[in-house]
Amino acid sequence: QVQLVESGGGLVQAGGSLRLSCAASGRTSSNYAMGWFRQVPGKEREFVGAISGSGGTTRYATSVEGRFTISRDNAKNTVYLQMNSLKPEDTAVYYCAQRQSSYTRTSTWEYDYWGQGTQVTVSS
Repeated sequence: QVQLVESGGGLVQAGGSLRLSCAASGRTSSNYAMGWFRQVPGKEREFVGAISGSGGTTRYATSVEGRFTISRDNAKNTVYLQMNSLKPEDTAVYYCAQRQSSYTRTSTWEYDYWGQGTQVTVSS
């Protein structure tokens, strides 16, 4: 089993920044791709971004491209989501996920393990 724990969420004003962290433990591997998703009540969980096992490939949803950056520190088994220029519509619970492959994907069903989520609220 793999355990994923997100941290770093909170309340921020529009235009501000937050950095989310996702620490992996258990039967994890630095070769596995990691993704970030978000969800608001009444809506489906949506893709935010992902990073390959090597960290050499990243992909983002168009809604966050240019504002959010994913990185990873394999020595710490931790993935980060740096969120800049935050907007009220970025308000959601953010989840990290791991798929047991090095390649990034954008669909929730392609990920094998999920964290519990961390709330991000952006005030206008």
